[in-house]
Amino acid sequence: MSNTFSDSNQIGMVPTFSELIQTSFKGEMNALCWFRNLDGDFNEIVTQLGLKENITEVYPEDLLALQLSEKGSIAREIILNDLQLLTDFGASPALNLLKCYERDDEFDFISTDVYSFHVDRSPIATDTFLCTYHGAASDIVSNSEAAQKVLIPEIRVKLKELHDGPEEEFEDFLKENYFDLHYQIHDDAEPINLGIGHLWRLAVDHPKQQVLPCIHRAPIENEGEYRLLLIC
Repeated sequence: MSNTFSDSNQIGMVPTFSELIQTSFKGEMNALCWFRNLDGDFNEIVTQLGLKENITEVYPEDLLALQLSEKGSIAREIILNDLQLLTDFGASPALNLLKCYERDDEFDFISTDVYSFHVDRSPIATDTFLCTYHGAASDIVSNSEAAQKVLIPEIRVKLKELHDGPEEEFEDFLKENYFDLHYQIHDDAEPINLGIGHLWRLAVDHPKQQVLPCIHRAPIENEGEYRLLLIC
């Protein structure tokens, strides 16, 4: 299985969906990849789907209503199968056609939008699954190559000024506003692009998690190109 991911201690490679969901995270490994070279014309699907807003959820019936070529039909079957696999597993997958996400530019010293490197948090034992079928793909970075922004002294000082409340409530303030989920990567960090067509499982911050959560970010979209993304 030759690919660009196998050199990373952060990533575990699996050949099937069953191994994707059954393999345990351990050590530095907090991302699992079902590596795939997909057939099919996903661009045809993107071209035919209508964008209702910046992010439009696409449902199976929307896909089934499309009049597609043979290559487009192959792409549709792959997406429908992925949705079914994840649903049968107990997840709640969503297929999104997106132009862009909402930006957070309220503060110039910290951002809480998905373009910022961040981790996901859940109160229950779960993981994040995602697959980019078309358009720019997400990035991850190892935990050793990033620092939690709320621990960076100059940012922490500004957050304390913003809080302007009792010291004992500061940590709760950081969590309530999702500041503690965001990371600043080191100057020499080498983010890994997740590529097209691979189904990923990323570790989430929750009480039973045995590894550090996976730091990731949404990409800047390519000019004039929509992304087709499965996520749950």
